[in-house]
Amino acid sequence: MLPPRIRVRRATLEDMPQLMDLWTLMGFPAAELARKVTEFQVAETEAGSIVGAIGLRLSGRHGFIHSEGFTDFGLADLVRPQFWERLQALAHNHGLVRLWTLEQAPFWVHCELSTPDTETLAKLPSEWRDRRGAWLTLRLKEELEAVLSADKEFALFMESEKQRTHRALQQARILKTVATLLALALFGSVLAGLFIVIRNNPSFLGR
Repeated sequence: MLPPRIRVRRATLEDMPQLMDLWTLMGFPAAELARKVTEFQVAETEAGSIVGAIGLRLSGRHGFIHSEGFTDFGLADLVRPQFWERLQALAHNHGLVRLWTLEQAPFWVHCELSTPDTETLAKLPSEWRDRRGAWLTLRLKEELEAVLSADKEFALFMESEKQRTHRALQQARILKTVATLLALALFGSVLAGLFIVIRNNPSFLGR
């Protein structure tokens, strides 16, 4: 018998009855998860039956893969790669730097999630630290601190350049004003000199 064709998509409120049944079957806190339904991706057959679900909770630039469940674990090998592809796309779209999970299926280790050392575990967002279990994690890209540091340095550079440009424009405006005043003073001096010459020599213009 051929396995069913399954697509993975984001959960909606219309999925709630099937998700509640799935979470209850898995022994998860269904009422609590129902308040976070938009965190979930569901695996759906062509007939519209949900056969699996998994959540991705965000905290800053970190993502927590949680509450993986299946109505039939015989479909897990078929669905998990699709879940993983979807989760990676979501992580990329949200600019995540690290994924975490307490899921212990060998599949997640094959996806290069590994046991964090003490230094890495210290990066775990505080709201997830009270959860019991063995954490696995995967660094997706440069850590948040480094990203923020680079962003801060770039912002400081841009501010410095902005101030330098502003000072240069101020100096240019001052020089322009001084040049204009000198030109006016020179023109005034010429006019004053010409007036004095004409007053003292009325016949000057008749020459």
